[in-house]
Amino acid sequence: MNYQFSVILPVRNGGTYVKECVNSVLAQTYPNFNLIVLDNNSTDGTKEWIASLKSEKIIIYPSNNDLTIEDNWARAVEVPKNEFMTLIGHDDILLLDYLETMNCLINENPNASLYQTHFKYIDASGGVVRDCQPMVKIQSVTDFINCQFLRTLDSTGTGYLFRSKDFEVLGGMPISYPNLIFADYELWIKLCMISCKVTSPDFCFSYRLHNSVSRHTNGEDYQQAFKKYLKLLISLRENSDIKKAIDENGIIFLTYFCQSLSHRILKTPVTIRKITVNQFVKECIELSRDFIPQHLFKPYYKIQILAAILLDNKFGRVLYRLFKKIKLL
Repeated sequence: MNYQFSVILPVRNGGTYVKECVNSVLAQTYPNFNLIVLDNNSTDGTKEWIASLKSEKIIIYPSNNDLTIEDNWARAVEVPKNEFMTLIGHDDILLLDYLETMNCLINENPNASLYQTHFKYIDASGGVVRDCQPMVKIQSVTDFINCQFLRTLDSTGTGYLFRSKDFEVLGGMPISYPNLIFADYELWIKLCMISCKVTSPDFCFSYRLHNSVSRHTNGEDYQQAFKKYLKLLISLRENSDIKKAIDENGIIFLTYFCQSLSHRILKTPVTIRKITVNQFVKECIELSRDFIPQHLFKPYYKIQILAAILLDNKFGRVLYRLFKKIKLL
């Protein structure tokens, strides 16, 4: 069966990268698709360039006002779409056979609710940084969460494909996450809960590591998004399979992010954050009581977390920045 696909591209001022992205979509060997562009009032000619292509496959939904990244992505729920859809970042690239591979994957696994292929990470100039970690063909939601907890899964906002009706029933990308950090994980989990995730062994897209929001977001936004995601996982403990995954590996996940976000908060200027490192760690302890009630979460026993707490003062932050510079030499 030949399915109909929609590729959704939210963009603001995509520059050179969006041209490479759009051309990779239009070059697909599989013909049954359209490209839906959600242009966020671009001022660099992005919308005009895409319109100049005069492709019957392209549908542009412009915005006459500047939208937040969250509000622009939210429009994906409202626009008419084909039966299956995928979201793509404006600096990412689909290989020629991405949709062809997805069509075959759906025909082989029609009952799955989430589809993906393997992919490569590329740098700003398009050079390959590395392959994604290998993925098994079929993953339940428990498998998916366990892989996330153990960091044996590379997951991005690009490359997943799913039914448009499921996306709409779930309300689309959850936009209450600051800068959409962890928002895609919530969406993938909820889609995976419908049935399962199926992955092709083929490498069919490239994800660009270039000024991504999550890499440059300050600690304030990141920790707010993390706490929201943790509360989602707590609510999902009602599912016995998800509860099992959380009970087994949730403490690893919580410890990792408590440490990494403590350091991110430490690097964030105090003028643009509302929380100290120690306050964040205490909030993690409080959330752990509902997240992993059978475990005693002891972040103060982790030297990296304790060091971040002790350095979270004017003198300590100077020392921390100096240490980071020395490490780069």
